Amino acid sequence: MVAAAPTTRARRARRRHADDDAVLTVGRSRTGTALANAAGILFSIVMIFPVYWVINTAFKPGPEVLQLTPSFVPENPTLDNFVSAFKAPLFLQDLLNGLIVTVIAVLGALIVGFLAALAIARFKFHGRRAIILVVLAVQLVPFLALLIPLFLMLQKANLTNSLIGVSITYLVLILPYTVWTLRGFIAAIPKELDEAALIDGCSRFQTFWRIILPLTGPGLVATSVYGFIQAWNEFIIINTLNSPEKQNLMAWLLQNQTNRGTAWGPLMAGAIITSLPVVVFFLIIQRNIAAGLTAGAVKG
Repeated sequence: MVAAAPTTRARRARRRHADDDAVLTVGRSRTGTALANAAGILFSIVMIFPVYWVINTAFKPGPEVLQLTPSFVPENPTLDNFVSAFKAPLFLQDLLNGLIVTVIAVLGALIVGFLAALAIARFKFHGRRAIILVVLAVQLVPFLALLIPLFLMLQKANLTNSLIGVSITYLVLILPYTVWTLRGFIAAIPKELDEAALIDGCSRFQTFWRIILPLTGPGLVATSVYGFIQAWNEFIIINTLNSPEKQNLMAWLLQNQTNRGTAWGPLMAGAIITSLPVVVFFLIIQRNIAAGLTAGAVKG
């Protein structure tokens, strides 16, 4: 009994130390979590504030925009800035130009890029790895470095100051990423599905149409989002190649100047309108982005 007492006391002491260590660990983890959350909230505020200020300015009348003391909430909200943006010269024309150029570029890049990615992912041929490396290397080259040679080439083909020339340029700009991304999606589809379809009597085209294309649908959707954003937001190339009558809304925002300076209210309203197509396009297809690649593809 005498020898058991120190042992019991030692156990109790070890338990107390363990409990203290656990409390310290929990306290440190809570402190780290709180600091991380505070840093995340601060970063979010810094990133969101410019967007909020654009929306805030878009609903302010002209005198309120230019007053010395800024107001964080419009005192007299108005929609006149949006009306002025729609009535501004070339706004609707540039909106239509942007939609035409973006749709042509994205659809063309998806078709060409999908076929190229299918060939790289499914067929073995000489130079296959070299093509993959070239596609990756093209992504590393700043496209603006090729702007002058591109202008001279399009000029010889009589494609400057035309929507077709800009569409082709954007297609080339989007294509490397499209090929690289879709190659990964196609490579993730088991080849056994192709072989099973061929055994069941499908032709090569039927295998492509019924097996590969549906299973690559989420990849096509995700890639189209990137292509749409990149083509819609680009303005340097179209501003260099085309006249104001054949530019997009991004170039229109750059040139929205008056003799009295910048009309900040209509400019911010135009910026909001310019961002809406991307938001709407993403909301339409966002359900398909996270869809499974091979869900339900295997026979039971």
